[in-house]
Formats: sequence, C-alpha cells, structure tokens
Amino acid sequence: MDADDARRRFARASWANVAGNAVKIIVEGAAGLAFGSVALVADAAHSVADLVASVVVLVWGSSAYSDPDEAHPHGHERIEPLTALFVGAVIVVLGLNLLFESAQGLIEGPEVRFSYLLIAALVFSMVDMYLVYWYTERANEGVGSTALSALATDCLNDLYTTVAAIVGVLGVLAGYPILDPIAGGLVSLLVVAQGIEIGRENLDYLVGAAPTGAKRAEITDEIKSHPAVEGMHDLTVFYDGTVLEVEAHVEVDGELTLREGHDLESELVDGLRAVEEVGDAHVHLDPSGLGEWKDAAEADGESRGR
Repeated sequence: MDADDARRRFARASWANVAGNAVKIIVEGAAGLAFGSVALVADAAHSVADLVASVVVLVWGSSAYSDPDEAHPHGHERIEPLTALFVGAVIVVLGLNLLFESAQGLIEGPEVRFSYLLIAALVFSMVDMYLVYWYTERANEGVGSTALSALATDCLNDLYTTVAAIVGVLGVLAGYPILDPIAGGLVSLLVVAQGIEIGRENLDYLVGAAPTGAKRAEITDEIKSHPAVEGMHDLTVFYDGTVLEVEAHVEVDGELTLREGHDLESELVDGLRAVEEVGDAHVHLDPSGLGEWKDAAEADGESRGR
C-alpha cells in the first residue's frame, strides 16, 4: 500500500473514532445525568478522553506518512507510536478516574433511578462502539498502524465498560443499586491494564528496543542463507518507530571486485528488507578470515603494552 492510500485510510478511521465518541458522549451523558447513574456518567467521561485521543491521532498521527525532510532525514515513523503512547496514557488516567468515581459510589451510596432509557442509551452506545471498532480494524488492514490499533483496543474497552454499566443498571431494576458502582470499579481495572499494555508496547518502539529472539533468528537465517556469505558478526536489530532497523557485518570472499561486492551488498539488503517488520538494513562487507578491525586494534594495543 502506498503512503497516500495509507494516509487516507488512517484519516478516515480517525474521523470515525472522533464521530463515534462524540455521539456516545452526548447519548450516555444525557441519560446518566438525567437518572443519576454513576456507571453511565463515568462511561461518558471515559469517552471524553477517547475523543481527545482520537483528535490527537487524527491531527498528529497522520504525519507519520510524510516523506523524510531536512529536519527528519529518517522519516516520521516514530510519531505513530508516540501518538499510540498518548492514547495508552489517556486510557490509564480515565480508568483510574472511573475507579475513583466507583469507590465514591460505594462509600456514599448510589443515587441512581432506573429507567428503560438508560438501557436504550447503553445499547445504542454498544452498537456505536462496535461499528467504530469494526471499521477501524478494517481500515487498519494493510496499514498496520499502532495508533489505530490502540484506538481499536479502546473501542473494545468501551464495549466492556458498557456491558458493566448494563449490569449495574439491571441491578438497580432488581433492587440492588450497589451493583452500579461495583460494575464500574471492576471494569476500571481492565481499562487501566489495557492502557498500560498499549503504553508498554509503544514505549519499546520509541526507545529502540530489540525484537524477539525468534525475529532476530529469522534475520540471521536470511543473511546466512546467501551462498556468498561465509560468516557474520556484530548483528544489531532494533526498532526505529514501528519498523526494524538491521545492521550487520558480513564476511565474504576478500577477492571480490568492488562491483561484485556492491552487487552482493544490494542483494543482502533487498533480502533483509523483504523480511516482515524490517524497514531498512545496513550491511558492511568484511573479507573472510581477516578479523574485525577493532579486534585487530585491541590486539595491537595489547602487544604495544607489553
């Protein structure tokens, strides 16, 4: 998928999240305030943060598809996990806020009044968030945006919180209004946990963490599979944004001509770029058996020290 198509998909999915959350806030907020439901008001407040996060992703995240420039010679890929990290932080804060409000409801006692309009508002919100989730996931196919993935996860969080709110409202109908804040408290823990997981994953992307051992082994096998490769050392694999950068010293026949070495290096780089998740690769060719220059320098230093 080319960058322009990816940008358009990203923008459409972001707009869908903005619109979906705005409608949910209006419907749930009005019903919750009218009948005193802690669960509905808290869920609507959660969606306020979701709306802010969606707007940030829309405005900020789309720049990840901009071409490299003088100020960002390596591109803008790290902006995407940064926006996703922001979404994760917002989810954690709102989850803690929901937990606080639920605790207040338990301490002070709930004052919710049952109405079938509460159920209607919650069912509407579930349908609304499911449609936004479905569209976001579909739009993200082929784009692979971590920011859109975070928004989709947040849509699922909204579905969970709405189910809990329904349990609370049905508890009011059954004569157990205490279920309203209890339901809100239980779901808040799930929201916080998922926000932390989103933040942890995207923090790895931002700090240049290494991939899994299996991915490193796959990259090693790709290099060694070339018939001209006689050995390798100093392999470094790390995340640059959401894609992997590969750096390796590859040992080859020292009698290769400059053109042959150039062609071999191009083949190795193309092979590595074809590996899933790899964005770019840098290969340094070393004559086989010569040893690494820094090893020779260390040995020379030791001999002089004697």
